[in-house]
Amino acid sequence: MTRPPWRKLLPRTLLARNIVLLIVLVMLSQIASIVVLLHYVQRPRVERAAAVFATYVTTLDELLAASPPASRAALSARFDAREQLPPEANEAPPHDLLRAYRSYQRGVFLDSLRAHLPADMPARWQSEGAQRLWIRMHAPAVGVSESNAELSAASNGDSNADSSTGARATAPPSAPYWIALPIPADAQGSGLEAAIFLSLGLGVLAALAGYAIQLHLNEPLRELTSAARRVSAGEMPEPLPTGGPAEIAAVGAAFNQMTHALREAEASRALMLAGISHDIRTPLTKLRLSMAMALPEGADGSFVGTAEAYLDQIETILQQFMDYAGSREREQAQPGDLNALIERLAGDFAGLGHDFELSLGALPALRYRPIGMMRLLMNLMQNAIVYGGTGLAVRTWASGGAVTVAVGDRGKGLTAAELEKLKAPFQRGRNARAQSGGTGLGLSIVERIARLHGGGLQFHPRDGGGLEVWVVLPVDAAR
Repeated sequence: MTRPPWRKLLPRTLLARNIVLLIVLVMLSQIASIVVLLHYVQRPRVERAAAVFATYVTTLDELLAASPPASRAALSARFDAREQLPPEANEAPPHDLLRAYRSYQRGVFLDSLRAHLPADMPARWQSEGAQRLWIRMHAPAVGVSESNAELSAASNGDSNADSSTGARATAPPSAPYWIALPIPADAQGSGLEAAIFLSLGLGVLAALAGYAIQLHLNEPLRELTSAARRVSAGEMPEPLPTGGPAEIAAVGAAFNQMTHALREAEASRALMLAGISHDIRTPLTKLRLSMAMALPEGADGSFVGTAEAYLDQIETILQQFMDYAGSREREQAQPGDLNALIERLAGDFAGLGHDFELSLGALPALRYRPIGMMRLLMNLMQNAIVYGGTGLAVRTWASGGAVTVAVGDRGKGLTAAELEKLKAPFQRGRNARAQSGGTGLGLSIVERIARLHGGGLQFHPRDGGGLEVWVVLPVDAAR
């Protein structure tokens, strides 16, 4: 079944998924809170402030219009009255992505202010330098006209009062002008900034608290994973604690029941293997003695020799079954010299007339089960002798945190599919059909022992013909 593309983006671990979900939920709740705050709390507040400010501006405009010229000039000077709008005044406040909420609040204030002011009283926002609002007023600009006339007279070098009086007389009697007013605090958004930062801080705190809770819940799962791996390696871990949440406790209790059942099955299997070994090998030994004693002196011993060969074959088959059944025995791993074990086995085979060419590289310290590893190497070397016969060789090397043992021969090669099938119990290759006494368990035993050490079995064609069987063992896998 094909997974949807969006599922490929999800983290692989349950802890990471829960943390991502928690962060997303916290972010969505914070965004929803900010939207509600801006739209249903801050916006009405800013609009009310704009309406009050508009009333203040229209009242000031009427006051200036009704004031005597002298008083109007003084008030206009205090409001920095100008006939021309300064260049730093903008139609709208500049946008700032880092403070988008402040730009939003200023925009709401300016739009609401323009809606409450007359159409011929535009408003402009000055953002550079001091933050001010520029409003165009209706009242005659007495102070502005006089100031402009004085500047004109000074530039022409004419300082007599008649010229100044003439300049004042030429000023338009009711020309509109701009005054600068301070921006109300409700339009600044400074209070909202603190609220948003506090909200974000609470969101981060909630995410950290959720992360700590998830770590606490994930600890029993890590213990369960470690215990399951130890069981798969042939060990029996201590019972898991059954405290904590009910769901986790139920999983721990079920795992403890499983390990208890495995212990009982292991004890029954050991008892059965001991019984098989005793009940079958004892009659075979008695049969050998009976045949030897029943044969008269000087009689042809060919029948006895043939019978003993069959008995040897039966014992070999029995031993293979015992090895397969006992390949997961709880033998403790211990440090050892793998090259020394290979040299000792090669010497034993050389004494039987089978010479192995050794090419042993420097290996790091390796922990392995001595009996299991000896059984693994003996099976591979025996298979090379039986099915290859020539070009016997063993190589070792270390790379990438793993140790590799390669046992090769020059026998007839098999396809990759055939070689993979030989890992299953009771499977024999086409080159083994002429051989007798086998059960098809040799490579299954090797595969089991390699997996017991955290490694695996690989098949590779050998340069110049033949086959190499690689056993790849992680350096720190065996426990």
